[in-house]
Amino acid sequence: MTNQANWPKGRSLLRFFFSFDGRINRSMFWLYWAIYIVTSLLMDRLITLTTLQPGATGPAVSGMTEGLVVLIGAVWAIAIFWSYLAVHVKRWHDRDKSGWWVLIGFVPIIGFIWTLIECGFLKGTEGDNRFGPDPLAPNLASVFD
Repeated sequence: MTNQANWPKGRSLLRFFFSFDGRINRSMFWLYWAIYIVTSLLMDRLITLTTLQPGATGPAVSGMTEGLVVLIGAVWAIAIFWSYLAVHVKRWHDRDKSGWWVLIGFVPIIGFIWTLIECGFLKGTEGDNRFGPDPLAPNLASVFD
């Protein structure tokens, strides 16, 4: 029986990455970014290893292997973009703002800075808001688990 302080009870990892409902706190937001960076580095390494030219420092790969890597990369890109939107929408919800605020992140330079400050450093709304319960509020039901 483990009860992690920041992981909402009854939430799955898939729901965390792909659902637009609810709220998440700052630590979950930064967890997402850590996972994103690690998977990006792994994907970059996979693509680099499989696209070396014959005679380069690594072995040549078949066209079929390259095609598979491109397919995996495309699926990964779609999944990571969807999860980016879902996690950021939930973080905006925690700030008691509409999920449409996620669009400000696509404004060059200013959007990144604004999103970083709002989602990464500012505290969410205390208590329940229109998007759900406070993710940091103690869950009294878990006391009796």
